[in-house]
Amino acid sequence: MTKNSEYQFDIKKTWCVIPVYNNAGTVLDVASRCLRQIENVLIVDDGSSDLNLSEACAKLPVTLIRYAENRGKGAAILTALKFIGERDADYMITIDADGQHYPEDIPLFFPILAANDYSLVIGCRDFSGENIPMSSRFGRRFANFWMKLETGLDGGDCQSGFRAYPVKYLVQLNFLCRKYNFETEALVRCVWAGLELHAAPVRSWYPEHGKRISHFRPWMDNFRISCIHTHLLARRILPIPIRQLIPRPKPSISIFHLPRLLSALLRENATPGGLAAAAAVGTILAVIPIPGFHSVAILYITARLHLNKVLPLAIQNLFMPPLTPILCIELGYRLRNGTWLTEFSFTTLCAQIHYRVAEWWLGSLLLAPIFAVLMAGVTYIVTAFIHRCKDEKQ
Repeated sequence: MTKNSEYQFDIKKTWCVIPVYNNAGTVLDVASRCLRQIENVLIVDDGSSDLNLSEACAKLPVTLIRYAENRGKGAAILTALKFIGERDADYMITIDADGQHYPEDIPLFFPILAANDYSLVIGCRDFSGENIPMSSRFGRRFANFWMKLETGLDGGDCQSGFRAYPVKYLVQLNFLCRKYNFETEALVRCVWAGLELHAAPVRSWYPEHGKRISHFRPWMDNFRISCIHTHLLARRILPIPIRQLIPRPKPSISIFHLPRLLSALLRENATPGGLAAAAAVGTILAVIPIPGFHSVAILYITARLHLNKVLPLAIQNLFMPPLTPILCIELGYRLRNGTWLTEFSFTTLCAQIHYRVAEWWLGSLLLAPIFAVLMAGVTYIVTAFIHRCKDEKQ
């Protein structure tokens, strides 16, 4: 954790923000418990119709902003950000209104926030309790995987809405999203900007199945989240500089220290999931027809996505000519003509080279994902087994 000697943490310059939409049964309890931990509490009513919060909160020393209609959680957080930013706030702590999080855990963020004014803290939920939905478990693993690709960091619990944002840096960033996908985008863009990412273990509470009130729409909201992940991943791959608000430290390993460099490359993102992703990327790039540029493409893409570089460079040797190109061309020819290519002559191999190249591309677009899934699966199983054996020996 980087210290900032010029910064002095002041709890009065930290705000707790509660975005709420139709959580009448829990929001007042959450707000009351937040007030016991922190003085400044802001509720953003995102068009609720189940409770008149203006009347309900009249006896609570909270600030209330209300929309006439629902705009989305991201819009509510951005409204709160603008409001408290105008009041010279240092940090904004967001907490869900459904009672999932424990407001009593807010002080766990304070030691991290006291170090500097550019930390982003995620409340990493404890999923060892009862009634944890399988969708939440899968969602966390899914979000963490994409976060790792997009930033190279492990967010711990990328779907947690219990977070602390550094206000003066967040207001300088531009965001596309206004719904639940905002939290995904905000996390990635903050890390890209150079903010320090921290995970604080927090408790979580889930009611029995069927009793929890959630406004997350699985199909539409997951589609939006998938779209922003696609956008962020594509943006990460493009060789366009990303704006830095906090300068990144220079790498400690020099290219002139080859043993240390090789060791670092071998250990880079060497988890089973990380190596499986590297194997998939390396396989796809090795299969597609870019002769002479496979290694360059693999190094570039894996570097941009913070993946292991050694494994995909080794994997590409499994798909070297002539076998893989022949398979791709045969499949492409079959798709174009309804039969297999059996005549190998000057005409079919030279005079019709443009057709063969097109068939190579067509076949590779179908075979590359299949080979990638197979290589990723084998890599994950083997590396997970090796990790398990090491853990048992220790």
